[in-house]
Amino acid sequence: MVRKFFPLDKNYLLEAAQLRSQDRLLSILVQHARESYQILNNPLGLNDSFSEKIEAFNPVNLKALSSFYETLAGIYRYKFGETQLEFLWDGRDHSDKYELEWSAAFEEWTTQLCHRPQFVQAVLDLTIFLPDNRHPQLTENRMKAVLKELFEVQLHKTKGIVHLRSA
Repeated sequence: MVRKFFPLDKNYLLEAAQLRSQDRLLSILVQHARESYQILNNPLGLNDSFSEKIEAFNPVNLKALSSFYETLAGIYRYKFGETQLEFLWDGRDHSDKYELEWSAAFEEWTTQLCHRPQFVQAVLDLTIFLPDNRHPQLTENRMKAVLKELFEVQLHKTKGIVHLRSA
């Protein structure tokens, strides 16, 4: 992730830990989305061509979700990415600590996000139904709208991440 999302986005150890975890965490996201789709749209577990395609999908290339992952990683750094290192008394490396904390936050956030049908459909559109999806930018915009609502931050192209002001 070369892009800086806000002026003090300088926690390079956290960013490196996020990059190392990307493929594993995106696979977890797709699994959460598949399970959430079944719970939300097919609670009886009836098989049709749509649900069979979802179940048969084997995530190999999740590059279509990279933009979402980078945005969510940027939001995490914005909210929790202190640049001052702390003393770790348990002997762990800072990179390991950051990777564990980021992974836990990512899984918690994706669980929250997968309770929203709009988000689940966007994940499925960008992975399972990508060849059929002619406008992936529209799907990414739906995901950004959900992130904006959940985290109360907005991603500007020039300003980066900006906290939304509440009235």
